[in-house]
Amino acid sequence: MLAWRVRRPSTAPYPGFEARDEPTPRPERGELLIRVRVCGVCRTDLHVVEGDLPPHRPGVIPGHEVVGEVVDIAEGANGFAPGDLVGVAWLRGTCGRCRYCRRGAENLCPLSTYTGWDADGGYARFVTAPAAYTHRLPSGYPDTELAPLLCAGIIGYRALKRAELPDSGRLGIYGFGASAHLAAQVALARGATVHVLTRSARARELALKLGASSAGGATDPPPEPLDAAILFAPVGTLVPPALAALDRGGTLAVAGIHLTDIPVLGYQRHLFQERQLRSVTANTRADAREFLAIAAEHRLTVVTTPYPLDRADRALADLAADRVDGAAVLVP
Repeated sequence: MLAWRVRRPSTAPYPGFEARDEPTPRPERGELLIRVRVCGVCRTDLHVVEGDLPPHRPGVIPGHEVVGEVVDIAEGANGFAPGDLVGVAWLRGTCGRCRYCRRGAENLCPLSTYTGWDADGGYARFVTAPAAYTHRLPSGYPDTELAPLLCAGIIGYRALKRAELPDSGRLGIYGFGASAHLAAQVALARGATVHVLTRSARARELALKLGASSAGGATDPPPEPLDAAILFAPVGTLVPPALAALDRGGTLAVAGIHLTDIPVLGYQRHLFQERQLRSVTANTRADAREFLAIAAEHRLTVVTTPYPLDRADRALADLAADRVDGAAVLVP
């Protein structure tokens, strides 16, 4: 099969990111073998390829927004049949025994593992995945639109929960890529007023088309105080203006796995009056089920830019340069 491996971290044009032919993997106990139909391109993949995230598996195949068809089932893999359409997401495994897993916070499990970081992911024609962490998918979406739901959608939903947006509240979204444009639609479906702050003129255009009340530059103040905000851009210098934009008691959730350094905060301006700054760490399987149920109930607009699998390096370069509308997806 064709597969892309991170031989060494590198930046565009990614000389350390290589495609080659290699044997199709075999599923181990409890795993499914899945033929990849589409794999989304996530900013986390970019962090893996460029080395912002330390390598967990040398030479790993990135990709954790996989839509595919079950073609083989190993012993102990229950609940699926050959031919089933399934999704593979970021969270690949947890211990199930630690205090975090027992209290329903498996995303904080110290032994958690991740698709495309700890194990080979979907930038390939086939991928293996534990059946217990593989997802059923909502109907009514083409494969290319399903793929971004599996990370961009799930993480955006987790960030929205962490932001504690009140009913009919005012939400600020900083950065407006794959995850943000889905989280915005969930918030709008719940009656929120959404203000988008992003450096991309095309993204501002998309935000207004999807129903945002305003769309300004990344560091611009929103037109009204915010009850909650989500920072999707991996830019630490946006934390102070986002906190300053919050109303009393507001919460800023930082959605990314990687963030550049945050400047010094002023207590009175940025945190006083019970403003909160919260991180988002992966997601639970319950988050995934909840979000995919929302996607089944509300037909979300999923904006994608397709690339052939053999141009994965180009897709990452375009993502890094903000040349992608919505979510990039790889189609073998």
